[in-house]
Amino acid sequence: MSGNGAVWGRVRSRLRAFPDRLAACGAEAAAYGRCVQASTAPGGRLRKDLCAQEFEALRSCFVAAAKKTLTGSH
Repeated sequence: MSGNGAVWGRVRSRLRAFPDRLAACGAEAAAYGRCVQASTAPGGRLRKDLCAQEFEALRSCFVAAAKKTLTGSH
């Protein structure tokens, strides 16, 4: 089971990097949050794909931040 420890080490490493990645995507996270908040406010109607554009921008930012983190760690 020694290989199992290596997997958990990688998982922990990714989780530790998450706050930095989130901070790098603050504008995108805020835009997505505003969209969701507006659609769940009184009178709003949350429905599938309503905030898809904002979510995609946030996802793309996370992917780019993760790539920078991976390339910067080698």
